[in-house]
Amino acid sequence: MLRRLVLLLLWHLTTGYLGAFAQNTPKYSNEFLNIGVNARAMALSNAQTATVADVSAGYWNPAGLVHSTYHYEGTLTHAEYFAGIAQYDYMGFSTNIDSSSRLAVSLIRFGVDDIPDTRFLYDANGAINYNNIRYFSASDYAFLLSYAKRTALEGLSWGSNFKIIYRQAGDFATAWGFGLDMGMQYRRGSWFLGAMARDITGTYTTWSHNVTLLYNVYAQTGNKIPKNSVEITLPRLHIGIARQFRWKQFGILPQVELPLTFDGMRNTLIRSASVSIDPSMGIELDYQRMAYLRFGAGNLQQIKDFDGSRSWSYQINFGAGFRFKSFTIDYALTDLGDNAEGLYSHVFSLKVGFNK
Repeated sequence: MLRRLVLLLLWHLTTGYLGAFAQNTPKYSNEFLNIGVNARAMALSNAQTATVADVSAGYWNPAGLVHSTYHYEGTLTHAEYFAGIAQYDYMGFSTNIDSSSRLAVSLIRFGVDDIPDTRFLYDANGAINYNNIRYFSASDYAFLLSYAKRTALEGLSWGSNFKIIYRQAGDFATAWGFGLDMGMQYRRGSWFLGAMARDITGTYTTWSHNVTLLYNVYAQTGNKIPKNSVEITLPRLHIGIARQFRWKQFGILPQVELPLTFDGMRNTLIRSASVSIDPSMGIELDYQRMAYLRFGAGNLQQIKDFDGSRSWSYQINFGAGFRFKSFTIDYALTDLGDNAEGLYSHVFSLKVGFNK
């Protein structure tokens, strides 16, 4: 039965009708949900599908929730982007339902606050009055409800997410969306396998614009008045594989991630008109499962220079973690060496677990 479901899902993702949809849907719909959560994951270049085994599995692969070693587990992550202009926050909580199933809730926010609204900068007399400047926020929110369960086959688990998306640009525009994810993990000995299908039915986000607030300004500047619309986020598939090695008190966990997108050709290492693959890899070193060092590489893109030549850019990430009893703190520095086009960011995570 499980094999039939997996085959049906793969057929659903790769058949031609997705390619037809891709011609009319944006590639980067709800892109804030692809940033990732948890400093450990970001240090490993988001190679998590096969190995995630804590509360953050509610985002990466809900099937991994059942491998948590605590009855209750909570986590917080904070990061800043674009020199602190954008704030990214994540919180998650998970708990056992019974001996074979687990439940988790997650909340993600990505926002830019205190954006000046200069529509009323000039007063009725045509003079500039800075006291008339107002401020608003442009924020994206996602709420995830996750469920995971072990199967009768030893080492195999599955999980699913139901997500609600809310996006807001001050009082000017709002959007609501709903989506569904499904994942599986299989562990055998030192090997880890995982697959995660995001937005398996397509995630539909409906935008509503407050035209009354924008009409006068748009008319004066010659901009097109926005219309209410629906964005469709097409499915994507993540496949991961990893293997654990241990030598006495030391351990090493290399892992590879293959994210597949089906929304047309992207600037990735492997690409075609229907499928693009952006591989990444990470390696985690540990001492007594208490102190950790992490490295990751990914985000390979071909950049065209002004002289017409092309070169490859890539992103190297670094991280560290420390666990003391039930507390874990993780840190990641993304884009080590500034090799990618984006700026580097510092990411911090705190995790705590406890039993009854």
